[in-house]
Amino acid sequence: MGKLLIGEDNPFVAAFLQEALREAGYELCGVAASAKEFVTLAEQEKPDLAIIDVRLAGSVSGLDAAVAASSRLNLGILFVTADPQRVLDPPAPVGQACLSKPFTVPELLKALKVVEQIAATGQPSDQVWPKLRLIPRKPVAEKREMPPAVEPCNAPCGE
Repeated sequence: MGKLLIGEDNPFVAAFLQEALREAGYELCGVAASAKEFVTLAEQEKPDLAIIDVRLAGSVSGLDAAVAASSRLNLGILFVTADPQRVLDPPAPVGQACLSKPFTVPELLKALKVVEQIAATGQPSDQVWPKLRLIPRKPVAEKREMPPAVEPCNAPCGE
């Protein structure tokens, strides 16, 4: 089990997550209530995994924080939210899965195992269930020839 960072602005949920994850043997490297704090902690601590709520304190979302952190680190991400459609439609550009709130400790731990599996191998395990939704990824296309460059049009638009 690697280092894990939590992004959660509700102190009761954050405390629940911390206790459950410590008891399960995860090494916690911090809890962030805002997107800015999440990205800062991610850069400092370099976690392997993150659990992040889509809605964090402040004007920047947890989704945006996950994108920013993932641009700098190879990070397995589990989104937790009461509104999974915010992550799934359209699919978030980062992250492996989304767990719907409310959830139990066994569901959380099972979801993290799925995220670890996807982050390590690119493939999900068989342990997917309705409350846990994988974030769809388009398959990487085969090498294709690039289309010819489009020449800029110097004429006014519409002509």
